[in-house]
Amino acid sequence: MIGVIVTGHGTFATGMKEAVRLLAGRPESFEAVDYLQEDSTDDYEAKLRAALSALRGCTGVLILADMLEAAPYKVCADVRRKVIDSRRIEIVAGVNLGMLMQVNLARGYVSNVRDLADLAVEEGRHHIIRYADDNEN
Repeated sequence: MIGVIVTGHGTFATGMKEAVRLLAGRPESFEAVDYLQEDSTDDYEAKLRAALSALRGCTGVLILADMLEAAPYKVCADVRRKVIDSRRIEIVAGVNLGMLMQVNLARGYVSNVRDLADLAVEEGRHHIIRYADDNEN
């Protein structure tokens, strides 16, 4: 199974994991890593490495970050470069709940982490829409 790490500022990650749990039950091989205000980047990196370690038995790991080019994303990219691991690690920024739900479900039939990352990007786009009422001018 492909492991998933969701991460972001404040308690975004634990909130997203709780939303998945509420909608789909307790997800397997799924870690939430919060980047709290009191965390240094070294503290955050240690938490991220602990999450990767917890997913040691997974065939690959998909990291879903809240924002592009923010501290959590940058630290994830840095850790990905540093980690000597036989597993493939992919990172996608801009996670939303629709994307996360589809990724969680797709892990049952998608075995390649690159394919899962591509699916995440497509699903993320699919779940962003502007409501338009045809009766408005």
